[in-house]
Amino acid sequence: MKKNDIYVIYGADANSMVKRMLENIEIEDEIPQNALIGIKPNLAVSKPASHGATTHVELIEGIIEHLNSKGFYNIVILEGSWIGDSTSRAFKTCGYELISKKYNVPLYDLQKDNFSTYAVEDLKINVCNKVMELDFLINVPVLKGHCQTGITCALKNLKGCIPDIEKRRFHSLGLHKPIALLNKIIKTDLVIVDGICGDLDFEEGGNPVQMNRIISGLDPVLIDSYAAQLLGFNINEIPYITLAEKAGIGISNFKKSNIIELNKDTCKKNIISSRKAERLTKYIEEKNACSACYGSLIHALHRLNQKGKLLPCTEKLYIGQGFKNIIADGIGIGNCTKRCNQYVPGCPPNAKDIIDFIIKNSS
Repeated sequence: MKKNDIYVIYGADANSMVKRMLENIEIEDEIPQNALIGIKPNLAVSKPASHGATTHVELIEGIIEHLNSKGFYNIVILEGSWIGDSTSRAFKTCGYELISKKYNVPLYDLQKDNFSTYAVEDLKINVCNKVMELDFLINVPVLKGHCQTGITCALKNLKGCIPDIEKRRFHSLGLHKPIALLNKIIKTDLVIVDGICGDLDFEEGGNPVQMNRIISGLDPVLIDSYAAQLLGFNINEIPYITLAEKAGIGISNFKKSNIIELNKDTCKKNIISSRKAERLTKYIEEKNACSACYGSLIHALHRLNQKGKLLPCTEKLYIGQGFKNIIADGIGIGNCTKRCNQYVPGCPPNAKDIIDFIIKNSS
């Protein structure tokens, strides 16, 4: 796997998807024998993954099974939930206690860990000790929105590796700069993004959008740049991405990356009901849409609504395989709708491209 590679796989079975992805990227070649491997999910809150906030336990199970099959057994799972919730409760609620016992993989509650102070540029940052003992870190964030930073993915997921007192201080520092510099202290060796379903705009979940994909890469800056576009943001709208690039952690120009799609999405949409998503569907004419394409459209409409630019969109938006070879008067979303008056190409298109297209053609 090369530094500029981004692997994508579509589907709903997180366990089999991640194992297929790991077989393709052959990450075991990069892991030293007898390495202490840490898996860092996102368990910010004690809610099931279906709420759109936490990493699917099936994905973590698939990672462990793959590593075991390659002879790696020195594995730990580490997390520190957000202030006001309990990591131990999140481990139990999200099913991590069960896989810990099944595979003999210890769970480390970083809210209870000691920490040390590290100087980076003009900041001093406290980091939990267990994280710094690792030989290889697999960062497994959720692809989702965030009410303060716009998105949360690979770079921000490492905020779970600092003590609660430091999490409070990060907010006083404005989040973006300390998040970027934290990634200079803690090196991510592999990112595996849980993009099965993530919340529209809130780290705690509650308005999940089905995206049915897993994304992987070596560069957390590149992965977050790709994730930002998927959720409908310009990279410069997420300051910690560009700050991390300036700090030498990675590159942000994902257009120069090598995107490798291992399959095409064939899962039909099954959006979990939420008020926000339901309000956005009134603009959509859907026939047999795949989940990844439909999810991108929901994210795009939500961002347009946040920008105050949704109301001018008076034309119907057509999406789905049911519109193949059908001429329609409106805007099509995805390659299946290319017989519409206008359409956004892609299989699936990302939310940023949909937003740009709708703004340009609704003015």
